[in-house]
Amino acid sequence: QMGDAIFVGIITVSDRAAAGEYEDHGGPAVSAACESSGWRVEAEAIVPDDAAAIQRTIRAFSAQGCGLVLTTGGTGIAHRDVTPEAIREIMRLEIPGFGETMRMRSLEITPNAILSRSLAALVDQSLVIALPGKPSGAVECLGFVAQAIPHAVKLARGVPTSC
Repeated sequence: QMGDAIFVGIITVSDRAAAGEYEDHGGPAVSAACESSGWRVEAEAIVPDDAAAIQRTIRAFSAQGCGLVLTTGGTGIAHRDVTPEAIREIMRLEIPGFGETMRMRSLEITPNAILSRSLAALVDQSLVIALPGKPSGAVECLGFVAQAIPHAVKLARGVPTSC
């Protein structure tokens, strides 16, 4: 991680995409949004809706220098949606304002946003943000919180900040 560059790891959480049953669209959509923000996507993975796999991948991406780890998928209320629980089990702390902002802004677009359990947390040396699985929702939610990300990543990495 050099200077103010933000290195990103992207994790698609989906049983069916992990099994190759359908093409992952969420990961590529989030990756394109990161690149357009000037962030460098360093690592990408597709994992099933499995807490241990999600946790392993987040920690591996953090260890390899991804100051920002974005997950897409598993934030709803379906039986297999375990992404928030997986993150909470390994986080140092949760940052509620991210989830609150993503839900409130998304509610202006769809009433079903109230079902979203998107969140942000600090895990190891990374800011982890759990985004919705729908590609448009993931990109919208990332956009709603993007301005706060650089400062949060610096704090997650223990970089001294002036404010």
